[in-house]
Amino acid sequence: MKITGKVAVITGASRGIGKATAIELAQRGAFVIVNYRGSEAAALETVAEIKSAGGDAVCMAWDVSDYAECEKNIKQIIDTFGRIDILVNNAGICVLEDFLSADSFENRDKHFDINIKGVWNTTKAVLPSMFKTGAGAIVIMSSVTGDMVADPGEVAYATSKAALVGFTKAMAREVADKKIRVNAICPGYVLTPLVEGMAKQSDPEDPKRAIQAIADAVPLGRLADPTEIGELAAFLGSSESSYITGAQIVIDGGSTLPETTSMGQ
Repeated sequence: MKITGKVAVITGASRGIGKATAIELAQRGAFVIVNYRGSEAAALETVAEIKSAGGDAVCMAWDVSDYAECEKNIKQIIDTFGRIDILVNNAGICVLEDFLSADSFENRDKHFDINIKGVWNTTKAVLPSMFKTGAGAIVIMSSVTGDMVADPGEVAYATSKAALVGFTKAMAREVADKKIRVNAICPGYVLTPLVEGMAKQSDPEDPKRAIQAIADAVPLGRLADPTEIGELAAFLGSSESSYITGAQIVIDGGSTLPETTSMGQ
């Protein structure tokens, strides 16, 4: 893919889809900035894996829900590396919660702060640099959840991810004249620490059963590997997708295809 020499920022890149995306972009020649908020050890491990495979990367910690932090760190990246060509807005959370029994708005606010405001903040901080270079690719990690499907307990998560589809389309239209492309990836279930955490919440006594139940409902019979999402993100960040913008691309193994659970079975 045509991303050799590009500078790429991936938020939430210390594990899961973000880590896989960072590795895929680096393998294709991009210099990668691995953003993280939690474990520095996990972020350093991502960087080590990239370098051991012949790529190049650094890790930087900041909270995407804080615009001042985003602005400060993005400025540091631009001052150090000259520009940002690719932004992958991946950082996100998913915590299941019954809507009516929740006794506070803490869960709602966490989802909105990280999943929505985090994308807004990082994009706003990066765009001036892309305007100066006259090009750029922004990839937003949305989901099939919210815009297409939903399960009980996902109101906060589904709302936040559906909002990102609207953000993608509006932002793509707003910056098209600057030759900047904005696209959303809508994964189904991916075998990541986030999904494993959801499985533990759903079935604390046997989370593997919950994972298997998800896989059994997917027409392709399995969850996605994070690398498969990373490969799509790398494509959307490359010039090989130069005429794609404002798109929401579903990658779910066909999980949103069934009309019923019984017809034809």
